[in-house]
Parts: sequence; structure tokens; C-alpha cells
Amino acid sequence: MRLRDKVALITGGSHGIGLAVAIRFAQEGAKVALCGRGKAALDEAIRQIGDAGGTAISFETDVSDKAQVDAMVDGIVNKWGRLDIAVNNAGICEVSSFLDITEDQWDRHMNINLKGAFLVSQRAAREMVRQGEGGSIIQMSSVNGIQAEADQVHYNTTKGGMINLSMSMALELAPHGIRVNALCPGFIETRLTKPLIENGAAIADYLRTVPMKRVGQPEEIAAAALFLASDEASYVTGTSMVVDGGQLIKLS
Repeated sequence: MRLRDKVALITGGSHGIGLAVAIRFAQEGAKVALCGRGKAALDEAIRQIGDAGGTAISFETDVSDKAQVDAMVDGIVNKWGRLDIAVNNAGICEVSSFLDITEDQWDRHMNINLKGAFLVSQRAAREMVRQGEGGSIIQMSSVNGIQAEADQVHYNTTKGGMINLSMSMALELAPHGIRVNALCPGFIETRLTKPLIENGAAIADYLRTVPMKRVGQPEEIAAAALFLASDEASYVTGTSMVVDGGQLIKLS
């Protein structure tokens, strides 16, 4: 087991990519703490992790609220004595043209996607420094953080910010043995992408941009996250790993 005796925090861990990461980490021996904003969804996620043979706890937390983030990490450390891995997966994506984005929409994306990643990363890193045994922090960015997509200026900006946050953190935390990397998924099957996937004509048109000609699965992102979290990536920090079926390399 690649994460035996490790303690991992996954924000946005009650569904989609976050839940897939949590289940995979638990299967590899980690104790998993989930963060989300809906008790029913968190309870269901805990059940699924238990069914997979894992151990998990959950916290209803607004990652944009420092006091709640601090309370969550304190709760994890009080329960299990440490924190070794943090995956910042919590995020939102609302489609809106640039000219129509409201200040409220902009602030929500900045607060949840980017400020939340900063607050959780900083608090987790402080705990890892205190422990003195290193650690791994993963920012769940996106291909949108590398290349822009129309009608998502606010989302694109936050995902690009997460990549730079990862590089900047990696630079400062390397002396403490803490590795920081970004994961950049392409088009993955989740509840957010389900409407497009179920639209036959629309998804066929979209998949023309993907050389592998299929939608990615959350478990494929979880596999990449497992590598970055594990000792197999012991010399990997400050990088952005793209998992997109080749979408970013296709020009036509």
C-alpha cells in the first residue's frame, strides 16, 4: 500500500473527482478526511469509502473561511495526530460570458477556488512543517488554467492562479520536504459535465478536440493524484500534470 499510515485531506471530497481520490487513497492505506458543504453527501461518501475497506471522517467546511479551515485541520490532527497529504479539489464553475460576469460570480470563484486552496494549503503546510516529516499538497487545477475556454473567464483565472500558487509554494516549502504540485484534468465525467455528456450531438462535437476520443473518468485523475501523493513522486515538485486525453496538444 503506497499511502500506509498517511493521513490525507481532500476538499470537495463528497462526489466526483474528490470522492474518487478519497476512495483510491483509502484503498492505498491512507486515513482520509473529507471536506464538503452537504452532510448527506458527505455521509454517503463515508459509506462508500467504508465499503471499499477504508477509514474516513468528514467535516462540513467552507474552505473560504479561515476559522472553519483551522477548525477542520485541528479536528484531523486531534483525531489522527498528523496530516501528511492535502488535495485542494473544492471548486465551482459557472458558465457566463465575460461581459455578463457579475462581481458576485467573480468573488465566489475567487473565494472558493483560489482563496480556499490558499487557506487550506497554508494551514496544512504549517502542520507539515511542525511535524517535520515533509508532505504532499496537490492543487486540483484544470487544462483551463493553461489554455483559456470561452465563457469561463472567472474559472480560467482561478485555475491559472492555482498553478502559480503550486509553483510558488513548492519553491518555499522544498526545504521542509513538502512537495506541491498541480493536477490539470481535461474533460472528466462528473455531475457538472453530465448534461453535455448526455447531449449526443454536443458531446460528439466536443470529443473532436480530444485525440483519445472519449471522456475521462474520475478514477483516472485519482490515479494521477495517488502518484503525486506517494513516495514514487519523491523528486516531483512545482509541476503541473495534465490528464486530458491529449486535448491540449491538438491544434485542429
